Amino acid sequence: MVFAKFKNSLVGHKGKIILNRRSKENDYEAEMAIVIGKRGAYIPKEEAMDHVFGYTLANDVSSRDLQYLSYNQWGMGKTCDTYCPLGPCLVTKDELDGNEIHMIGKLNGEIRQDTNTNDMIFSVEDLVSFCSDLCTLEPGDVILTGTPSGVVHWMPKEEQEWLKPGDVFEVIAEGIGTLSNEVVAG
Repeated sequence: MVFAKFKNSLVGHKGKIILNRRSKENDYEAEMAIVIGKRGAYIPKEEAMDHVFGYTLANDVSSRDLQYLSYNQWGMGKTCDTYCPLGPCLVTKDELDGNEIHMIGKLNGEIRQDTNTNDMIFSVEDLVSFCSDLCTLEPGDVILTGTPSGVVHWMPKEEQEWLKPGDVFEVIAEGIGTLSNEVVAG
């Protein structure tokens, strides 16, 4: 599954996630983000790391009701303003192996997601190569790697507690730090 997020969705560490007024089902997704450092298209997997600058953390905030509003157009629920927090810093690829990062997603201090990037379906190299077959990757482009289990969407209905004003979601990873964002009403 590939979709785009646009610059309006970007917000930094400690920035506010402003809930979309039309959505009632806003979800978190702790993810690692690959930052491209060298332009390339049709990049072979074996050369993918030559195009990676480094890594940061992301929260792929998703309005599930908007995402499924019109024939599963995922972009509709993922491109809302402030729905792509990134940070807290950028770590270069020589400092960290993107395929071996322990990550945790916490909602209001409670661990909701706990994983390692070595459990990802596709490696960093696979993702960069695949995405470069779809469009030319440019320096500064960011590829979010997908989220592990623990998101609200896949919980039983009676346990679903969607993001609400006052919530704080943190993405924590060894070697990168903690991305923290408060949720506010839109």
